[in-house]
Amino acid sequence: MSERPEDSGILFAEPGARWRTVAYGPILCLIIFVVELTTGSSVHWFALLFCGSLIAMFVVLQVIAGQRHVSVELTADTLRDGTETLPLSSIDAVLPERDEDAWDDEDWEEARALGELSGVPRRRTGIGLRLTDGSLVQAWAKDHRGLRAALTTAIGRPPEPAAADDPATETDDKHSENGVDR
Repeated sequence: MSERPEDSGILFAEPGARWRTVAYGPILCLIIFVVELTTGSSVHWFALLFCGSLIAMFVVLQVIAGQRHVSVELTADTLRDGTETLPLSSIDAVLPERDEDAWDDEDWEEARALGELSGVPRRRTGIGLRLTDGSLVQAWAKDHRGLRAALTTAIGRPPEPAAADDPATETDDKHSENGVDR
């Protein structure tokens, strides 16, 4: 989900992880505690307290890691994906979205993902960027269309058009992909 606070200069932001998730484990233990009290069975005080706090501690670590490695922030000058910050002045173009009907991958889909992770994080979608030095990288976000629109506006150039079929190379004898008409 994207947040757009007008006063902070942030054009697009995704937190990576939210602190409210820390409360889920202890809330579940509290529900179990209430059920044990209302049913008259023995109450497992120590086990519920121990499990609730242990779950909360593990989730705190996950939230900290998520906010550090999977958050996205776009300002008027920089794009930060995870731990890597890229100045917008080094971005030449935002490349078009992947054609879902295409058989081949786009060149940018094999490019390095921004941040220190080995690829685009789970549940995120890559966005192809061509840098001013000619290299390709992938920015990424959950709301990839929102980031794409904000990036396009921030760098002040429209996205590159998708590679259109050249009418000079088009042939009239197109076949279906399963070869039935051959």
